Amino acid sequence: MRTPGDAAAVTAAQRGEPGALDALVADYLPLVYNVVGRALGGHPDTDDVVQETMLRAVDGLAKLQDPESFRSWLLVIAMNQVRDRHRRNTPLPVDHEVLDRADPGADFADYAITRLQLRGQRREVVAATRWIGDDERELLSLWWLESVGRITRAELAEALDLTPQHAAVRVQRMKAQLDAARVVVRVLAMPRCDDLAAVVSGWDGVPGALWRKRIVRHARECDRCTRGFDDLANVDGLVARIPLVPLPPGLDLPGLDLLGQTGTAVLPADPAVVVQPATGSKAAIAVKKGFWAHAAAKPLVAAAAVAAVAGGVVLLPNDPPPPLPVAAPVAVTTTTTATATTAPTTTATTTTTTTSATTTAQPVVAAPPPPRPPAAASAKKGVSTWHFDGVTRALSDIGAGWVYNWATTPENVQVPPGVEYVPMIWGAKAVTPADLEAVARQGTTLLGFNEPDLAEQSNMTVEQALDLWPRLQATGMRLGSPAVAHSADKPGGWLDRFMAGAEQRGLRVDFIALHWYGSDFGPAAVGHLKNYLDAVSARYGLPVWLTEYSLMDFSGGGVRYPDERQLADFAGGSSRMLEGLPYLERYAWFALPADKPGTGLYLPGGTPNRAGEAYRATG
Repeated sequence: MRTPGDAAAVTAAQRGEPGALDALVADYLPLVYNVVGRALGGHPDTDDVVQETMLRAVDGLAKLQDPESFRSWLLVIAMNQVRDRHRRNTPLPVDHEVLDRADPGADFADYAITRLQLRGQRREVVAATRWIGDDERELLSLWWLESVGRITRAELAEALDLTPQHAAVRVQRMKAQLDAARVVVRVLAMPRCDDLAAVVSGWDGVPGALWRKRIVRHARECDRCTRGFDDLANVDGLVARIPLVPLPPGLDLPGLDLLGQTGTAVLPADPAVVVQPATGSKAAIAVKKGFWAHAAAKPLVAAAAVAAVAGGVVLLPNDPPPPLPVAAPVAVTTTTTATATTAPTTTATTTTTTTSATTTAQPVVAAPPPPRPPAAASAKKGVSTWHFDGVTRALSDIGAGWVYNWATTPENVQVPPGVEYVPMIWGAKAVTPADLEAVARQGTTLLGFNEPDLAEQSNMTVEQALDLWPRLQATGMRLGSPAVAHSADKPGGWLDRFMAGAEQRGLRVDFIALHWYGSDFGPAAVGHLKNYLDAVSARYGLPVWLTEYSLMDFSGGGVRYPDERQLADFAGGSSRMLEGLPYLERYAWFALPADKPGTGLYLPGGTPNRAGEAYRATG
């Protein structure tokens, strides 16, 4: 996806520059698909609403006066289409056999859980979206994008025709309903007590606000079902770590009717494909594949149509690989059908186009810039990441020796060869036979619980962590301590008490894992970090892994971030310092993606920002 607010791309499409409109449509399709999919809950009309939104945007783009407002304008169109679908109020079919299932129906939530391979509380959040109303789901679809940095609060408010103040109130109310829905998902997944069975005896299996309220009321009053409220992590943090749902794959070109022609294209496996129509054609080439329709775009300005080539193919993968050499052209075979249409045939008489010297109907391909070599790999240097557009390219480029994603498996992060993936048991809910078996398949090293000293993270007592630790130890993997958020060097702190308890119980801890975030954004920050690590190393006498670190100031009630120069200076200075610490085995920056404001290193598409270049240079 392009950098949000790319006015230059919008202006290029308005001028009719070759390929600009196709690129713009492809860039924003994932955003529209996620907004509509979540707002409609995966209704069968989702693909039609997505397609209609994009076609309306294409038709109206020439009249858009402010290119910077394109994204908010597109969101308004999408929400209007969603509301129009709600007004028609076509009911979903009811499966009366879902009474005893916690997650009824096959919908956008199911699709998201499957495609993103979600587990634990992130999975519960997505499943809970079924239990809120249409208005709240519309708001949720936009707030989700705000949480992952794809849109701003101002754009959210504008899309819903609200003031920012009213939007803030609505968001808080929606999050409260979502938390209640998370409790419902948990309670229905438990063995049912007699009272709960009586409460849901008349339920038809369709999630709804009334049943949400009844089940939550029961859970508050039931000694057994009240466990549904235990250890609920902060929903903001969970949603921020759930990326956009990828567009459904599997678009097949063989046999596709393109402008009265039948073509066979030789393409990489499962690309997202946009086929540019011939001059003057309507933007309505749709390939329906189960969940969605991918519509190609029409030229906006007739004068720009000279660049349109019938049957031309533009490859737009979701996570593009390094550029292919120019000497490896795409082969396209085109044959006219026996049933000719009334379309002019002067540009469609060519029967065969191959990779030979013949240039008829061959798309003009500009020479891509030569890929730069990746940074020299450092075994110590690592990154934490979640999936984003370009994650594989970024991991290949930055020279990291290892990566983790707070999960038991890489999930939807494609780890390139030469980079070690290190799994984690995030919290108490992940200490299951399935998760322990999964981490054992990933390698030889295991990270323990994530920030158990924070209520909004794994939120564990020292005793709870010690009780569960033998199960992590039984994997036989090299085992890192729970990674505390702060005070790892303090006597009597969470980590200090854990290490003392582990020694008393004879438990094994092979290295210390910890996090550090500095609130001093000046040159002294590197020294502050080194002093902290020195103190931790001296206290425990074990190797140290710094598994999250960056600059963030939490002292003002919110979060304050450094500016671009401060972040880049610290990324370079700190990584050079860390490479030289003899007791420090590994370190990992938070985080690789810069798809929202903060401390990320690589922009969507896999291009490093200033801090990314500085971190990349170390090794």
